[in-house]
Amino acid sequence: MKKLTILMPCLNEAESLESCIVKAQTFLKINNIDGEVLIADNGSTDDSIKIAKENKARVINVKEKGYGNALLEGIKKAKGKYIIMGDSDDTYDFLNLNQFYKYLEEGNDLVIGNRFKGGIEKGAMPLLNKYIGNPILSYIGKKLYPCGVNDFHCGLRGINKERILKLNLQSSGMEFASEMIILCYKQNYKIKEIPITLSKGKKARKPHLRPIRDSIRHLKVLIKYKRNN
Repeated sequence: MKKLTILMPCLNEAESLESCIVKAQTFLKINNIDGEVLIADNGSTDDSIKIAKENKARVINVKEKGYGNALLEGIKKAKGKYIIMGDSDDTYDFLNLNQFYKYLEEGNDLVIGNRFKGGIEKGAMPLLNKYIGNPILSYIGKKLYPCGVNDFHCGLRGINKERILKLNLQSSGMEFASEMIILCYKQNYKIKEIPITLSKGKKARKPHLRPIRDSIRHLKVLIKYKRNN
């Protein structure tokens, strides 16, 4: 088993994928970590898969559509004891994963970023998401599940593979992010939140996020697990 898998879900990210892979590989090399870069491709029709292979990343094909499906399959297929996951649109800094790795090594089960504390570059997040969607849903989340997480939807997070698989995560879409936090909290897993930055990145392709639909799905997950208490 390797020490660390850096996992990136991917759907038509040809503009940014190479940059993300190179940064992740550089992080592993600089810090002398036995690891891998794993791309969970969710049906790309551009050159994403070709780019990933040319840059010596491992690629798995995930047929079931959805952010959650891509990540869950990536988690299952990861060779690392620990997994650090992040979007492949170059909005997260894969060169700066030291704190994630450190806190995983110290025994935390989930290490999650907080973009609001670390800084959001102008234009990196739609205003509706920045000032209404994310703050409101995160507020509801931390009131229902007081786990110390203030940015429920941050996509840059580190996990202990074995422990996370025991949660039996089910969500197929963006709400996967909330479900992971909720179930970690309900199982008394160790959770650590750290400030991170969110960059504008490269977004030539159409955004995958659908604010209204995805917000409703997040809200349903928040309510579902509260009812199951």
